[in-house]
Amino acid sequence: MGKHDWENNEEIQIFREYLRIPSVHPNVDYTACVDFLKRQATRLNLSLEIIYPNKESNPCVLMKWQGQQPELPAILLNSHMDVVPVFADKWTHDPFAAHMDEEGRIYARGAQDMKCVSTQYLGAIRALKAAGFQPRRTLYLSFVPEEEAGPNPGMLELVQADYMHKLNIGFSLDEGISSENEIYNVFYAERTLWHVRFKISGTSGHGSLLLSHTAGEKLNYLLAKLMEFRAAQVKLLEGNSSLTIGDVTTVNLTQVCGGVQSNVVPPLLELGVDIRIAVTMDIAAFEKQIRQWCEEAGSGIEFIFETKDEFVPPTKVDATNPYWLTFKQSLDELGLKIRLLVFTGATDSRFIRQVGIPALGFSPINNTPVLLHDHNEYLRADTYLQGIQTYKKIISSLANC
Repeated sequence: MGKHDWENNEEIQIFREYLRIPSVHPNVDYTACVDFLKRQATRLNLSLEIIYPNKESNPCVLMKWQGQQPELPAILLNSHMDVVPVFADKWTHDPFAAHMDEEGRIYARGAQDMKCVSTQYLGAIRALKAAGFQPRRTLYLSFVPEEEAGPNPGMLELVQADYMHKLNIGFSLDEGISSENEIYNVFYAERTLWHVRFKISGTSGHGSLLLSHTAGEKLNYLLAKLMEFRAAQVKLLEGNSSLTIGDVTTVNLTQVCGGVQSNVVPPLLELGVDIRIAVTMDIAAFEKQIRQWCEEAGSGIEFIFETKDEFVPPTKVDATNPYWLTFKQSLDELGLKIRLLVFTGATDSRFIRQVGIPALGFSPINNTPVLLHDHNEYLRADTYLQGIQTYKKIISSLANC
């Protein structure tokens, strides 16, 4: 296919229409997304419900394809409507124009993360309905808000409001990350996310003195310990070719705040630290270690969790999980090679796994640069269309397993 054929392809047109909706942080307005999804549900003859888990929530959109045996545990196909901010001057094309070049590359924020997955689900269901397919299990498609930057992610609110229990979900699919070679990435777990703020108090005074117990001294000690730990994780990763970034614990300094002017020793300094804890690490022991470093640095350090996710067990990827076996068999029958990984970031799957539902992260994108959250994010039209066929196979298999 060439550019003319892609531009006139119904599925590509739907994808580009969704990409042109600027559901971008901060202060996302989801009205256009909801209207778009209403139109899609009508075209597919799927029931649609708009859910507000609490009175101040943004909308969660839920589509339903009733199964022939609705008493069976259902399949959930999840995606999020929001996208991260853009620096438009860094883009070759308008990030919300869904420009397609001669090679079929569609440039837009959300092209990889993750509006592609949302409309590929819809495309796969359109193809299954056209073929007369009837699912045994009920299929739900959830389109949730605030995954990227919201204080109350939509999926978290659905879980807390007990919607997953009401829907009787047996298994969930959600987003993954593209692969730069022919092997597709499949994510069965996520590291535990902590965002930590250290408020470091100390002696204040004139910048010409050598005061004791200053906030700067304590900060220096604590930061050195954190960076020593970080260096050890870097060494571990570099020394074992079988490991990926998701297999180690990452520690990154993200914020340093404090002080009023250069000749005043401040009474308070703050550090913001992003920590992603490997699934193999003892979380309680690690927290105890950090608190010990704070004590060693000196009194007056407040250790605050801005985000503190609990450990969530990985989804089993063995013979004890029939959904995994079905998913894997589908890809095998398509001749697709996969790589099992721990997700590097954080997705809605962590909330789903937290309530005991097995979940996999998978975006059917290979031979493509990883551009999520980057400038000039794009997805090729042929890759997108192939992904619909891949989902068609996976969804039909899961719905009838």
